[in-house]
Amino acid sequence: MHEFTEGESLTIAVMVVAYILFTGWLTLKLRSRTNAQFMTASRSMPALVVGVLLMSEFVGAKSTVGTAQEAFNSGIAAAWSVLGASIGFLLFGLLIVRRIYDSGEYTISAAIAQKYGKSTMMTVSIIMIYALLLVNVGNYVSGAAAISTALRVNIPTAMCIIAAVSTFYYVFGGMKGVAWVTILHSAIKVGGIGIILWVALSATGGIAPMQAALPPEYFTWDGKIGAATIFAWTFGTVGAIFSTQFIVQAISSTKSASAARASALYAAAFCLPLGVVLALIGLAAKTLYPSMDSLYALPIFLKNMHPLLAGVVTTSLVASIFVSVSTVALAIASLVVRDFYVPYWKPEPAQELRMTRVFSLVIAVVPLVFVFFIPEILKLSFFTRALRLSISIVAMVGFYLPWFGSNRGATLGLLGSALATTIWYALGNPYGVDNMYIAALAPLVVMGIERAFRWSDSSGRGDTETAPKTEPARPATTA
Repeated sequence: MHEFTEGESLTIAVMVVAYILFTGWLTLKLRSRTNAQFMTASRSMPALVVGVLLMSEFVGAKSTVGTAQEAFNSGIAAAWSVLGASIGFLLFGLLIVRRIYDSGEYTISAAIAQKYGKSTMMTVSIIMIYALLLVNVGNYVSGAAAISTALRVNIPTAMCIIAAVSTFYYVFGGMKGVAWVTILHSAIKVGGIGIILWVALSATGGIAPMQAALPPEYFTWDGKIGAATIFAWTFGTVGAIFSTQFIVQAISSTKSASAARASALYAAAFCLPLGVVLALIGLAAKTLYPSMDSLYALPIFLKNMHPLLAGVVTTSLVASIFVSVSTVALAIASLVVRDFYVPYWKPEPAQELRMTRVFSLVIAVVPLVFVFFIPEILKLSFFTRALRLSISIVAMVGFYLPWFGSNRGATLGLLGSALATTIWYALGNPYGVDNMYIAALAPLVVMGIERAFRWSDSSGRGDTETAPKTEPARPATTA
């Protein structure tokens, strides 16, 4: 295995820095100049661009490195971690996109508030912020693992680089800048993953030698993971897609409900092959380096490449990292501004944009405090999806069974679910029951008990006050 010299590492670093400078310049050219552009790109984005954005949000640095890591540990069944996103985007496009788009809102909490009330909105917002901050913890760790190998820097330094550069992208770019720059990031990312697969399969001699070297269960549909966990992954991923703030924000940037649906279907198609490709890379790493730390299952192949090729791939990994961190942080900033800052401080538009950027800087720093306390990346990823799944359950009840839930029941259900899911995850999923199932059942149980004992007021809705809108809602569409 080739070890990069200082000169070769410098070459790779120069390529990465050149890419960062170019995309930084592009971000400034495309930067958001108004709050509407920052939050929803003034609802002018093409469906294909948003489809790429959706795919990149769910198949970012965390899923890219994490899927290869899990395949190293458990077999090709790790591909389900990404295949579930393809299923989720398909169902999202068919079942719920139009309802969210026609609500006129760009945060999931405000859309749910139309069905329940203000306290539910605030609860959804807090849980989503909690989940997304943890998502970026995973993004920082996985991203640092990917670039530290080639740049020859330690993990903490790599995390600080990721935080600084990605913050620049979304603080200045907003939704408008992030969306267009993500097209370039995504093209580079997919090309880099393809190169890694080619190098990995060349090193192993193809798939057949891997099958001969690894245990048979590494090539079964459920591997060492098990059917129950795979179902929980898929179920949780579908639920997370239905409620994740950036997904809602991205589809709100399209021109119509039909375009929003098309963007979800594009994302489903884009995700489909990536899961298998990433799993094969993890299997190749297991075949060649069975005793190494599984976190490096994907970036280890950089050392098998010519420095120029390694520079291209490192740049692709950097691109993936910046997309992931930028989109998640942008989503958190939108929730903070829309649900907490604007309703209580009622700022002028210029002041709102300035404070949005200030909040964004703080949001970039917070995950760095927790990056040294997390377990395996993919397990953290699915825990954050479990937290978002409970929001999806409450949202679906509000959209399709409005007679079942009340504002108080939804609020209590969400709080109970977040607490129970966190405790279950911290305990290591006792009795083999995945925390995803806790997240799915807890809100329904609490809402059912609340309805049975009629804790809500006589209207059946409780507090129906909603936070004031920050911009006019779109008229309902029939497209």
